[in-house]
Amino acid sequence: MGRRRERKRNNISRINSTYAKQQEEQMAKKSREKTLLFRRLIAFVVLFVLIGGGMTTYHFQQRAQMQEKQAEYEQLNEQMEQYTDRNQALKEEVEKLSDIDYLLQIARKDYFFSKDGEIIFKLPDEEPSY
Repeated sequence: MGRRRERKRNNISRINSTYAKQQEEQMAKKSREKTLLFRRLIAFVVLFVLIGGGMTTYHFQQRAQMQEKQAEYEQLNEQMEQYTDRNQALKEEVEKLSDIDYLLQIARKDYFFSKDGEIIFKLPDEEPSY
């Protein structure tokens, strides 16, 4: 059966008229246009995939960078709170140190200064275990 088709194709001759040539040229032109359209479509798809991939990569890099910056920001905020608390405590200490009674109390406690006629005994901080 395959040979019959081959024989029939070989037995068919083409008409050499201007109309037939125009039709063949028109079919060849359409075939070229389809090929070019297909190539353009592939080029646009490749371009779209490249741009989409680049944008996706950029997005994930930005998200990672944002998370790092957010963690750093939180850490610096905690550190600032600690410094603010310490600063407040130091300001209170400065205010207390400007009071003479407080200075005398520290001098008596830490440096064993005594009033006239007063005897200071240092007792151990820990109680004996016996």
